[in-house]
Amino acid sequence: MSRITVLGTGYLGATHAACMAELGHEVLGVDVDPSKLARLEAGEVPFYEPGLEEVLQRNLASGRLRFSSSYEEAAKFADIHFLGVGTPQKKGEFAADMRYVDSVIESLAPLLTEPAVIFGKSTVPVGTAERLGARAREIAPAGDGVEVAWNPEFLREGFAVKDTLHPDRLVLGVDRDRPGRAEALAREVYAQLLDEGIPFVRTDLATAELVKASANAFLATKISFINAISEVCEASGADVTVLADAIGHDERIGRRFLNAGIGFGGGCLPKDIRAFMARAGELGADQALTFLREVDNINMRRRTRMVELAREACGSLLGARVAILGAAFKPDSDDVRDSPALNVAGQIQLQGATVNVYDPKAMANSKALFPTLTYSANALEACAGADVVLVLTEWAEFRKLLPADLEGVVRTKSLVDGRNCLRPEDWREAGWTYRGLGRP
Repeated sequence: MSRITVLGTGYLGATHAACMAELGHEVLGVDVDPSKLARLEAGEVPFYEPGLEEVLQRNLASGRLRFSSSYEEAAKFADIHFLGVGTPQKKGEFAADMRYVDSVIESLAPLLTEPAVIFGKSTVPVGTAERLGARAREIAPAGDGVEVAWNPEFLREGFAVKDTLHPDRLVLGVDRDRPGRAEALAREVYAQLLDEGIPFVRTDLATAELVKASANAFLATKISFINAISEVCEASGADVTVLADAIGHDERIGRRFLNAGIGFGGGCLPKDIRAFMARAGELGADQALTFLREVDNINMRRRTRMVELAREACGSLLGARVAILGAAFKPDSDDVRDSPALNVAGQIQLQGATVNVYDPKAMANSKALFPTLTYSANALEACAGADVVLVLTEWAEFRKLLPADLEGVVRTKSLVDGRNCLRPEDWREAGWTYRGLGRP
């Protein structure tokens, strides 16, 4: 078993650290945020991710997992380092903000007196790994003994533990000119996964970086494709959900990610496709990705469409009471970064409505981001006296809702299903006005 550090203990880093300990490694998680470290050391995950808290607590108890704010300790502890800090969108532009990634290298490399491998896991613009490798060798006492390889993550929020311990592939980019020990060490760290027969794809650095960017661009395109088709369905009276089922049977297309609705959000897809466009432009390949601008446009247009449907349902939003079920960008997560649901709630409030929001897990994060909205303790409280109910995140709790549950609670039996996750006939038969996106 190996000794490894994980630099950065946000969503990606905390998950990776706990799961590497679960595989039997000795792991040190490093972060500069003392409050985050305190919570993790106490066995608390600072965000909602099913199953992760149990893995964290189990490995803290076994002693395989520890946390620290000291890069000196990290450099002494291990010669295998995983870099897992955030790469948010820069303010006012599309490009990724690389200061957190750069800061890790600037903090760690000067302390590396022995050969070491830094495995990048963060989503970065192509060319970053090569640049970081050169910088690390320049400032590390170990010089050419320091390698930077890239091992992108493919985590889905809500499934992060499974995606770390049983991924559908492992990708490792190594420096063509300095292959070194990176592949051998990665195979040691992931030996248990490789024994399961999980595919291991070895590439150069640039390809590994592009694998992650391309995967996210493809998924975003697939979602925006079905949302564009849903606009045509609305104009023609067709049903996008049946259409998606039909084309999804074609194995070249597949049914997953073909759900029309209010579009994608979260901390990855929106900023990653924008950073991908920005980087292509810097490389002189901007025309290759101009289609992603339309993918982004379609996605943002879905939010506007949802506000229009709410206005149509109420006649006017001025003085209307609107119930919003869902605030997280997806179910089984408390992540509200670039959440379509919260964006719609905010737009509706700006047009004069009283907005009551309920989400099973994302209330605290929502309040921090949109403090002026009204928040309810449960779905029924959010729907009390509502002129229209909007379902904006497809939590199981909302998918199970029946018309009888809201009978006598709402002021007007009107529902707009922003995720097409309810059965229209159930609601219409009970006397409700039901609207879905791209459905007749």
